[in-house]
Amino acid sequence: MKVTVLPKVNEWSALCERPVFDQSQLEQNVQEIIENVREKGDEALCTYSLAFDGLTIEKFLVTKDEIELAENNVSQELKNAIQLAKSNIEKFHVSQLEESKVIETSIGVKCWRKSVGIEKVGLYIPGGTAPLFSTILMLGIPAQIAGCNEVILCTPPQKDGSLNPAILYTANLVGITKIYKVGGAQAIAAMAFGTTQIPQVYKIFGPGNQYVTKAKELIQREGIAIDMPAGPSEVLIVADETCNPSFVAADLLSQAEHGADSQVILLSDSMEIIQEVMNELDQQLEQLPRKEFAEKALSCSRAIQLNSIETCIDFSNNYAPEHLIIASENADKYVDSIVNAGSVFIGNYSCESAGDYASGTNHTLPTNGYAKNYSGVSVDSFVRKITFQSLNKNGIQNIGPAIELMAEAEALFAHKNAVTIRLKSIQND
Repeated sequence: MKVTVLPKVNEWSALCERPVFDQSQLEQNVQEIIENVREKGDEALCTYSLAFDGLTIEKFLVTKDEIELAENNVSQELKNAIQLAKSNIEKFHVSQLEESKVIETSIGVKCWRKSVGIEKVGLYIPGGTAPLFSTILMLGIPAQIAGCNEVILCTPPQKDGSLNPAILYTANLVGITKIYKVGGAQAIAAMAFGTTQIPQVYKIFGPGNQYVTKAKELIQREGIAIDMPAGPSEVLIVADETCNPSFVAADLLSQAEHGADSQVILLSDSMEIIQEVMNELDQQLEQLPRKEFAEKALSCSRAIQLNSIETCIDFSNNYAPEHLIIASENADKYVDSIVNAGSVFIGNYSCESAGDYASGTNHTLPTNGYAKNYSGVSVDSFVRKITFQSLNKNGIQNIGPAIELMAEAEALFAHKNAVTIRLKSIQND
């Protein structure tokens, strides 16, 4: 990690920049995949399965037998852990449901809003070096709570053509039975435009590599909704003298191991704490099976000393991290100052891994500074808010004259007449 000492405020923007990798050919390559899937459908998917996965797949839908077999191949201990996480995620997300409240804005004018589940949604679940079955919980549970009629899932197959058993078990557990063995940008295109085997959806959710991320960006331009702009995973940790340096190092590495393009940031008002954390990083890094990924991520990451924890919070709000950890015994005092973050972890025992798996909050979060204007996934992500209004005779009489005046001032006389004709009808009764 690069160490920076007491940077000036005008230097913060440069320090907040995320790693940039050459993407000169990426958009062109992904656009070609999308167009090919749109034009050729399943034929293109078969071609890409052979080219990218080395597999000949003709039927992409997972069978009931495969789902049942997967359940037998997941240990009871892991099943129990998944079920615990499911229970906590359900509790937190059910609490997000809102009752429709009818508001009488004027006498005879009633307005209300109703949440309606998006009818068809598609979930993308990575299945490569890190099969993220936990993301199925994070996306499938709020989709079910929201009342989405059709939820499908695409995930890349393993080298033998099967899917990771934990992915199948978890999908079935949350009620997703349409699971397709398709990965990469071609899976995003298939869900966006539909093929003979894979139905078209109205909104696509889920993380992925740079090809998946770019595909989601491109299909959004075509009018297909996505959960949010996404990028590599990231964490920012604010640590003071009351932190546990070994905990902080472990949290930094838990994000760094995601991939070479991840970024981790350490902020502290103490150079002694920074050095202790750096020493812990060196020791813990040697024990990681994904050491190579973490090392590359750390090479693009920073440790920054600032003059106070309050200043660290200011820097964090400027950076707008996906995950923010306040590693301090006094963490509660800083909560109200946090305005830009995807998900926040308060205190020395609130590890980011808790939010990734089982605390109950959602781990699908805005990255790359988008926490300044995007929220993480919630039940709201899977619904549309439809407004209703009901006016009786008293209602149109009460607000009608104001509508007439406003419509006429905008030179929209048909709008005015829609009111006038009703008011005259009432007068003639």
